[in-house]
Formats: sequence, C-alpha cells, structure tokens
Amino acid sequence: MADMEDDIIDLQTKLSFQDGLLEDLNQVIIGQQDQIARLELAIETLKVQMRTMQTSMHQGNGQEHEIPPHY
Repeated sequence: MADMEDDIIDLQTKLSFQDGLLEDLNQVIIGQQDQIARLELAIETLKVQMRTMQTSMHQGNGQEHEIPPHY
C-alpha cells in the first residue's frame, strides 16, 4: 500500500512540475507574440517610409532632367 501512495505522490509532483513548466512556456509564447506584433508594425512603418522616399525621388528626378527654358 505504501508503494501505491509513493507512486501517487510521484505523479502529483510530476504533474505540478509540468503545470509550472506549461505556465512558463505560455509566458514565453505571449512575449514572442508581442514581439512579433511590434516587428510587424515596424515593417509596415518602414514600407510607408520607403514608398514616401521613392515617391519624392521620382518627383525630384523628373524636375532634375528637364531641359532649362533657355535651350
């Protein structure tokens, strides 16, 4: 009977450890999801900045290559 009680205690201990481990992993996943969301926002911001730069360069290039009026 003592062996069965020891086995139950061992199982309870392992289950408790696994519950703690699952909670730790869950916190890591939550942190990674937050980081992914911030990185996605940063990428979108960079895309907008690149488009703005490309647009301003295209507008500037058109004016630089025009023939001056005295030609």
